[in-house]
Amino acid sequence: MDRRKFLKATSLAGGAMMVPWTAAIQKAYGAALDSSIGFLSDPALQPKFVELAPNALDPGFIYQAHPRTGVYHVEMAQTAQQTGLLRANGKRASTTVWGYGTSSGVSWPGPTFEVQKNIETQVRWSNRLTNKGGKPLPHLLPVDESAHWCYSLPGYTQYSIAKDGVPTIAHLHGGHSDYQYDGNPEFFMSPGRKVVGPQWGGRAEKVFTYSNDQVAGNLWYHDHALGITRLNVYAGLAGFYFVRDDDDTGKTDNPLKLPAWPYELAYAIQDRMFAENGDLFYPAYQNDPFWNDFITDQDATPPVPGGPSALAEFFGDHMVVNGKIWPKADVEPRHYRMRLLNGTDSRFLVVRFRAVAAGATDLASAGAALPFDVIGSDQGLAGAAMSMDTLVFEPGSRYDVVFDFSDPALAGKRIIMENIGGDSPFGGDFGDALDSDDFFDDRQTDRIMAFDISKPFDMNIPDNYHSSAIAAFSGVSDEGVTTRKVALFEGTDEYGRLQPLLGNWDDVTSTFKAQPWHLPPTETPALDSTEEWEIYNFTGDAHPVHLHLVHFEILGRKAFTFEEGETAQEILQHNGTFGAAPSPENIVVGGPADLGIVDGYAENAPKDMVTALPEQVTTIRAKFDKPGRYVWHCHILSHEDHEMMRVLQVT
Repeated sequence: MDRRKFLKATSLAGGAMMVPWTAAIQKAYGAALDSSIGFLSDPALQPKFVELAPNALDPGFIYQAHPRTGVYHVEMAQTAQQTGLLRANGKRASTTVWGYGTSSGVSWPGPTFEVQKNIETQVRWSNRLTNKGGKPLPHLLPVDESAHWCYSLPGYTQYSIAKDGVPTIAHLHGGHSDYQYDGNPEFFMSPGRKVVGPQWGGRAEKVFTYSNDQVAGNLWYHDHALGITRLNVYAGLAGFYFVRDDDDTGKTDNPLKLPAWPYELAYAIQDRMFAENGDLFYPAYQNDPFWNDFITDQDATPPVPGGPSALAEFFGDHMVVNGKIWPKADVEPRHYRMRLLNGTDSRFLVVRFRAVAAGATDLASAGAALPFDVIGSDQGLAGAAMSMDTLVFEPGSRYDVVFDFSDPALAGKRIIMENIGGDSPFGGDFGDALDSDDFFDDRQTDRIMAFDISKPFDMNIPDNYHSSAIAAFSGVSDEGVTTRKVALFEGTDEYGRLQPLLGNWDDVTSTFKAQPWHLPPTETPALDSTEEWEIYNFTGDAHPVHLHLVHFEILGRKAFTFEEGETAQEILQHNGTFGAAPSPENIVVGGPADLGIVDGYAENAPKDMVTALPEQVTTIRAKFDKPGRYVWHCHILSHEDHEMMRVLQVT
């Protein structure tokens, strides 16, 4: 039983202040938020597979460098965008979002970088989150200022969003970057760079340099400001970044014979909640719809009575692909390459493809799961293609998939990209798409987008794909390896709210100790060292663990047992108060946990994300080849913002 199920069961059994789940849903969709917003959008009433999914690899969506300097000028600004959402009266709604782009306009997601291996990219990032008069914009979402965030740091408490603006910092996720360009959460900048984070030493770099000295891969860029990453990304600050090389060129004549544009598609999959008028909605107050579903411990109190609170996790009830709700793509009967990004806050997707009749909008009459090839992941091509029909897809990760629409049995049909992952924390098990423990009634998140096989085959462009051409990743060298033990915890903060934490093995006390973000670094690999990290998950849920700077090889997993000590660890909070975390004892590691092809895991590629499953030791191997201050963290954005992040200091 995972944490959410346990808390739900005990809260209901104890008569806690929770209404029945079905009643809560009915109330939520009928509850007015305020006079300007109106009601929540009901996802069951929104159109499915009507909007065309924008392709982030469309040539018209690729950033262009300045023709004279070669520098990319990228702005963060506010805009209005149509997602396909309809109001109750059937008219199209417009959504205010934050996007990346240029002085000509910004979008959610931001335009795509497409760069060449070993050729430097220089980017000038500008925070333009101001109104036309130059005054700072308020955040689109409620900000919990009791959290450990940019303007709570020593020497920064005199700043505020109202006076100084929203801090941001762009992180190139998967980039092999020098530390000052990595997007460390304490390298933030306000609009106009009037306030910069403490790690800048008083000044911010005006131009970021990315060396691109890595194999071709599917990276992405997103905001990473301390304590508000979840909010800035939710507002729209994310986009793709592709590295190309001599093999994976992105051209039709590439040596690997991979599908290329227009048969190479890039899709960022996210989830959101919307008000009926189109505004983004994010539960943050005790009277908000779904508050009781996300604040899982009903004894927890918000930091300020009536004020906003951070959430344990967030699951949206509308699926969004490249800024469009439940879109579709019209395809030819041939192989397509899909570069997929899980850009959600907390949602583990479990992806399948199933055929339905033309025009169908649900899976009621869908056929069996169809096979597809996984040819790569986060930072490059796999060691070999894997034929699968189910793929576990963790938040923050990317997968490189080839699907064959040419089967004559599929002619004229619609293929739905299905999600059998639940609307709740992921424990590693899946299979029931309509899990009764999910809290969305008439759940619509079991489908992501659709593909209509409706276009004629273009005889001018050959379809030569064959899975045998994929053979790239051979792992990370094991020469001179040292071992490091780290851990994942779930404790409580000073308000009694769930607080996920990282930790490390302490040789002095022979115990695992939970460590909040602000304590001195404990993960300090030496420059050019190779380490194997054994990640112990002492929580009830899976966590997608991300290391900056490196790519790594996933070596395997082992089950373990432990007992919870009678005395909890005291956890010093950023404001001098204390929370608590469990003290694991009597840890016994068993044999390998088999996660083969039948389990939906594709991990034979260079990764920067790994799913650490509960009560398992997950082992990865990486080489730390640049010095400086980086970070490692859980990529559930609500977790990293609430202390599940630590400094990674390469010395």
